[in-house]
Amino acid sequence: MAWNEPGNNGGQDKDPWGNNNRGGRDQGPPDLDEVFGKLSRKLSGLFGGKGPSFGGSGAAGLGAIAVVGLVIWGVSGFYTIGEAERGVVLRFGEYERIVQPGLNWKPNFIDEVRTVNVEAIRSLRGSGQMLTKDENMVNVEMDVQYRVANPEKYLFSVTNADDSLRQATDSALRAVIGDAEMDEILTTGRQQIRERTQVEINRIIDRYDMGLLVVDVNFDAARPPEQVKDAFDDAIAAREDEERFIREAEAYRNDILPKATGRAERLKKEALGYKEKIVNEAEGDVAQFDKLLPEYEAAPEVTRNRLYLETMEQVYGNTSKVLIDSQEGGGNLLYLPLDKLMSQSSQPRSTEDTTASDYGIELESTQTVAPSNSNSRQSTSRQGRY
Repeated sequence: MAWNEPGNNGGQDKDPWGNNNRGGRDQGPPDLDEVFGKLSRKLSGLFGGKGPSFGGSGAAGLGAIAVVGLVIWGVSGFYTIGEAERGVVLRFGEYERIVQPGLNWKPNFIDEVRTVNVEAIRSLRGSGQMLTKDENMVNVEMDVQYRVANPEKYLFSVTNADDSLRQATDSALRAVIGDAEMDEILTTGRQQIRERTQVEINRIIDRYDMGLLVVDVNFDAARPPEQVKDAFDDAIAAREDEERFIREAEAYRNDILPKATGRAERLKKEALGYKEKIVNEAEGDVAQFDKLLPEYEAAPEVTRNRLYLETMEQVYGNTSKVLIDSQEGGGNLLYLPLDKLMSQSSQPRSTEDTTASDYGIELESTQTVAPSNSNSRQSTSRQGRY
């Protein structure tokens, strides 16, 4: 039976506080001095009998408990901040300071520390079906990479900085897409759209002071709706072919133009050289004529003969065949092939007798036509065979 049930002798002898209750006399809770005395004896036992003895004093017991609690409280206040983290200290719920990486201490129940990773690159994807400037629908996907730049603003400037950035990305992307045409989004304007979206996101972040820094914005994909996808694919293929043809034409132009320019420059230089040559020769002929004119005026016949002889010398000096006019006799013309004579002169003959036929000399007779006037001189026509 329980101690408090009737008929239990043990219940008559003891009460819940461990006091004897003989004779029906009720004794109340134990004295506080006795409780602290027992606690002091237990603490002394824990320290091997060498610990402090409170000797039954209530104030001394409270002091010991306070000292032990203070030691535990002080030790529990040490904490460590990681290398990539920053600690935001709150004192009674209000921002106090930023704690750098390393071992730190805080007073428990007074300060609270929230750690924020400021070096990790976070990723946020934004996508949706959006309306373009030319009233077409396009499916756009974009990836935003960012990190925390200011832990205090990241935690307290807005309710949820990550969610706020998601909404800012969607708003900026819709604003940029709504100001661009469909062809620009799908083909040539992707880089410009990416840059404009990043600028717009940074503007929203600065306005709301989110404490974030956008590292990069990637424009992943832009597709037309499935209903018109085939037509847009054909249009894109045609544009790609156009760009390819343009590049090939530019390459051909870059190959042909330098060659044509070089040939033109060469022809110009050759023409200038020919011009200078002709002009110099003409000036030389004029100077020679100026020198020859006084001589011709002094002795015309002698000058003409000298000029004739010099001209014949130049003409026959460039040919290997010579014609000899006998002037007297039966009107025969001698033909001397000097090239054959020179080649045969290098080979010795067995006999010293040579004839005109041995040297390839050909004699051709011509008829003499008598003039009607017997007093005039006979004219003879002579012709050489080449």
